Amino acid sequence: MGQMVVEVWSDVACPYCFIGKKKFEKALRQFPGNDKIKILWKSFQLSPDLKTDPAKNMYEYLCESKGINVEEAKEMTYFAEEAARTADIELNFDKVIPANTINAHILIHFAGQYNMQNEITDKLFRAHFSEGRNIDDKAVLKDIASESGLDTARLDKAFNDDNFTDKVREDIYEASQMAIRSVPFFVFNRKYAVSGAQDPVVFLRTLEKSFAEWESEVAAEKAEIIQGPGCSAEKGCM
Repeated sequence: MGQMVVEVWSDVACPYCFIGKKKFEKALRQFPGNDKIKILWKSFQLSPDLKTDPAKNMYEYLCESKGINVEEAKEMTYFAEEAARTADIELNFDKVIPANTINAHILIHFAGQYNMQNEITDKLFRAHFSEGRNIDDKAVLKDIASESGLDTARLDKAFNDDNFTDKVREDIYEASQMAIRSVPFFVFNRKYAVSGAQDPVVFLRTLEKSFAEWESEVAAEKAEIIQGPGCSAEKGCM
């Protein structure tokens, strides 16, 4: 029968994308047909022009980019940390290195060749938000890939392959064509969308609705044909 596709536009530097991933996965575990769901992670960059500086912490970056003071920056991160706890994950903004995510997205696309996008995306979120690793550093990314058994020599070539960069850009362009302005953004069978780190019940209901329609469409395409006399180009008239 195949699988119904759920596309997720996300950025590794987005805490609510990490939270949304966990809440969606909780809904997916409750969904009886979860083995018939294929998840595709799509690239989105919240700060495409960010220049990675490992010496700069997240609070300094927020102060500079948002024009706020340190107390306001810490208040912003506090709310994200509290939201993360509802998804049973821990964010540690004291460790986070503000980083450009283009290379991390290349790794996610690379992992897609091995059906390992979901695992790699999870490792990238944890590396960035919990472990304080620099996700713009190719050596760090190769370590993450190696931890999952991926070929780091091939990944090294992927970093210098315009085809992978183009895939990231294509995702970002597609998001703009679909008027996606914030992430995470979940698209179910190209018919329904859920924006943000919603409660698992929202994801579950959308899964149930979209999957029921998808299943009906597949059944209609594979409707039983009762054969009778007729003509075909290959066999003539029978």
